[in-house]
Amino acid sequence: MKLLSRLVIALLVCLIAIPMLATPVGADPGISLNPSYGNVGKDVEVEGSFVSGEADTSVYVYYEVATGEWELVDSSASIKAATNTTATLRDASFAVPESCKGKHEVRVCHNKESDASPYISPADFTVEPSLDIDKEKGPAGTEVKVKGYGWDEDESKIEIRFYLEDPGTAHLEDEDYYVVVTSEDIDVDNYGSWEDVTFEVPPCSKGKHWIYAVGDETDDIKADKIKGVEFELLPGISLDIETGSPGDTVTVSGSGFEESESAIKVTYDGVVVAEVSKATEVGSWEATFKVLESIKGEHKIDASGYKTAAKYIEDKDFTVVPDLVLSPTEGHVGTSLTVNGSGFAGSSSVTITYDGSQKATATTNDKGSFSVSFSVPISKYGDHTITVNGISGKFVMESAPPPKPTLSSPATGERVGFVGRKFTPTFTWSAVTDDSGISHYVLEVASNQEFTTEAVLFSDELEEAYLTIDAESDTVSYSLPEEYALPYGSYYWRVKAIDGAQNDSGWTVPYSFKSGILPFWALIAIAALLAVLIGVLVAFRRRAGYE
Repeated sequence: MKLLSRLVIALLVCLIAIPMLATPVGADPGISLNPSYGNVGKDVEVEGSFVSGEADTSVYVYYEVATGEWELVDSSASIKAATNTTATLRDASFAVPESCKGKHEVRVCHNKESDASPYISPADFTVEPSLDIDKEKGPAGTEVKVKGYGWDEDESKIEIRFYLEDPGTAHLEDEDYYVVVTSEDIDVDNYGSWEDVTFEVPPCSKGKHWIYAVGDETDDIKADKIKGVEFELLPGISLDIETGSPGDTVTVSGSGFEESESAIKVTYDGVVVAEVSKATEVGSWEATFKVLESIKGEHKIDASGYKTAAKYIEDKDFTVVPDLVLSPTEGHVGTSLTVNGSGFAGSSSVTITYDGSQKATATTNDKGSFSVSFSVPISKYGDHTITVNGISGKFVMESAPPPKPTLSSPATGERVGFVGRKFTPTFTWSAVTDDSGISHYVLEVASNQEFTTEAVLFSDELEEAYLTIDAESDTVSYSLPEEYALPYGSYYWRVKAIDGAQNDSGWTVPYSFKSGILPFWALIAIAALLAVLIGVLVAFRRRAGYE
């Protein structure tokens, strides 16, 4: 009896277990991610096991990029039967879209709904911060643009570090291993991304280097699992100027060479122009040279070292432009001015002008240089332009005034002329000299010592017909023209000298003089008086003779 009861109970247990065996353990709808953490852009496979009733159904994979905001990341997945009782998710994968640091829910949905519902049990993907750069190799000075993904949405004050040596996990925070190449307070968008941060690769030895970034919210590279990027530094050179003329000084900076590399040479069009005995411990060096005599246009600057061949270094183009060197750069009328030109076309003719007036011609040599001289013409003080085939230089004409003449005659207080007629006096003063030569003298005669406009009787450059220069006595004389003859009265006169550069000596201190002994009316009065006296005398004599 007991045995029968036991058999019945066992039968009942088996009957109950049969449906349970048909539904395996874990067959409740659910998904898993492989991997379940990583960076933006990471390829993720979505796996799932389901009851057979879920089979042969198209499904959609959604990813929560921000709170309540879903993005369809795979629309080609389906649930296929694996056995009569189970089904699996097939062909489900996605690349992690831009999203902030931390956990993001992934759902497999039966319907294509923007709110990702209804859905099968979700799984979480954890986003970790990462960087992306637009260039992965180059010499020092290369401009690299950095973008960040998977950062905290409240991130700011991004600091980008360029590691000079392999940082390893033990040296990520050691300041001796990196250079902060930029630090900016940038905006991180709602999806944890930032971009358009650019920096120049600092000088360092060639080989692999690493770039990391931290922020005010994500500030521990190891703890926050920040993914850096590699940058391969190539040997290269840079120039402080890329355009100039023969004789200009160029500084060449090298980087990416071997540590303490020796026998470094700099070449210009293949000619060695500078040498450096040894690079620094980080493979950098610097050298200067003067641009060789060469024609206008592009020329090649290259470098090499004991271990670094020139073929591994990208040439730098240096553009030669024409230039003029004047000698001297300032002077006087008649100065012998030498114009030295370089960087012109080779074996070509050039025309030299002074303020637009042609003064000389020349032909350049095969390296684009020439030299020619001419006398500076009469021209005003100040700047003047020397032009050669469109290239200009400046010559400064002297602005020193010539000495003031010394007045001689008429001397102050002297009376000149005759009685009763206008007089044309001769004025005499000392000759003066000047480097630019004396162009002319100006004489003024006035009726008052202030030389007011209405009082000036004569003011002009002196006509050669009335001008006499005595070389032996170094004096200048000028006879006043007849039309300016002076009547009886008091007068003042002064002189100034103008040199070939139109510099003005300034007026001399005026001298005064008087013209004529008596006015004409006094002469007539005296003559009348004399006539009367003579008449009286004659009458008196006649009367005395009668007596």
